[in-house]
Amino acid sequence: MNHDGDDIVGDPNAIAVAHGPDALREIMDQRTRLQPDNGADGRPLAPVGDAVDNQELAKRFPLVPFDKIKVSSGPTYLVKGLIPRVGLVIVFGPPKCGKSFWIFDLMMHVALGWQYRGLRVKAGPVVYCALEGAEGFKRRIEAFRRHRLSEETADVPFHLMSASLDLIREHCDLIAAIRAQLKEAKPSAIVIDTLNRSLVGSESSDEDMAAYVRAGAALERAFDCVILIIHHCGHIGERPRGHSSLGGALEVQIAVKRNAAENVVATLELAKDARPGLTFESRLAVVDLGVDDDGDPITSCIVDAVGNPFISSESDKKAKRLTNGAQIALRALREAIDECGEVPPASNCIPPRVKVVAVDRWREYAYRRGVSGSEKPRARQTAFQRAQSILETAGQVEIREPHVWLIGDEQGGAQAHSL
Repeated sequence: MNHDGDDIVGDPNAIAVAHGPDALREIMDQRTRLQPDNGADGRPLAPVGDAVDNQELAKRFPLVPFDKIKVSSGPTYLVKGLIPRVGLVIVFGPPKCGKSFWIFDLMMHVALGWQYRGLRVKAGPVVYCALEGAEGFKRRIEAFRRHRLSEETADVPFHLMSASLDLIREHCDLIAAIRAQLKEAKPSAIVIDTLNRSLVGSESSDEDMAAYVRAGAALERAFDCVILIIHHCGHIGERPRGHSSLGGALEVQIAVKRNAAENVVATLELAKDARPGLTFESRLAVVDLGVDDDGDPITSCIVDAVGNPFISSESDKKAKRLTNGAQIALRALREAIDECGEVPPASNCIPPRVKVVAVDRWREYAYRRGVSGSEKPRARQTAFQRAQSILETAGQVEIREPHVWLIGDEQGGAQAHSL
C-alpha cells in the first residue's frame, strides 16, 4: 500500500502499531523528501536560479576580490579617538552623575563642527531623543545658547525629539519621521536618552535586549550614523545595567561618574578602534535664565572643561613597562619641552595650549641623555627611532611633523591628549 505522507497523521509509534513499520518508514521518507532545505536558522533557503534576481542579491551581499580590498583614508570617526562614525555607543552611569549634560555638550560640538577638547570632530546634524525631563533639557539648550553661541550663530543642525518612544516597535516610524523632517540631510548621530525610557520590556531579558539592539542597529543602517544610548549602571556601578547581550553589540562604552570634587568624569572604557582610558573631567556651572511666572528663578548648567583630557592611571602602569631607551627618550622630551617648548599657532592637528618642540630638537636631547649605549651615528639613530616608535604605540607622545608633544603627561600643570 502506498501513502502520500499526508493521508496518515499522528504519533509515529501509533502509526507503526496501526499500519506496520514498513508503512511508517515509507511515510517518513516521503515527508523528508517533501520538506524544503533549511538553513542554519531553520528557515527555508532561497532557491537559486531564474526565480531569484541574482543581480539584486549580489548588491545585497557583494563579494570584494582580494586585490580590490583597500584601506580607506577617509574619516572613520565622529569625534576622533572617542566616538566612531557608525555603530552603537553606550554612555552609562548612576543617576544625577551628569551623563546627559556631558553628552549634550559633546553633541553640540558635533553639530557646530567645533573641536572637542583638542580632538578632531566630523561635523554633522544631531537628533537628540530626550525621553525624560524634556523641559529641563530645553533649559540646558538655552543655557548653552546664551553662553556658548554668538548672536550671529544660526541654523545649528541640532534637533530635539521629546515624544515617548518604544524603540523596538517604533524604530521604523522614527526612521520615517526623521527622513520626513530632515529631507535630504542625514543625521551624523542619534542620541537615545535613556535606554530605560525607550524600552518597553525588561532590561534583563535576553530576548528584549536583543530586539532593542536590533532596533538600534536598524537606525544605524538607515542613516549610516552612530547611535548613542544613555543608560544607567547596575547596583555595583561598574557596568551598564541589564542583560550582557548589550555589551557584545557595542563599538564604544563610556562610563560617567562624579569624583570627590563633584566634577563629572567621563572615561572611555571599551573601544574597538580607540585607546581605552581616555578621560574627560568637567564642571557643571550654574546659569541663571531669569524667573518663571511665579517669580522663581529658572536655572540650568553648562559644561566647563577641567583641564585637558588625560589617560587614566591604568596608562601610567603601562608607561612603567617601557624599555630603558624609551624611558630615556621620554625624559628627554619632557626636558626639551620644559626648556624650549612653545605653543604653536592654532591648528586642527595640535590641541590648544599644548607646548611642542621640533622632532629634531627632541632627538638632540635624547642623544645627550644617552638613548643609545653607542656613540656611532647609525646606532644612535636606530635607538632613537625605536624609542620613538615605542612611545607612540604606548600613547605617550604624538607626532605631527615637524612637531612632537606629550600625551597624558604634565604640561604646565595641565594634562594633554590628541588623536
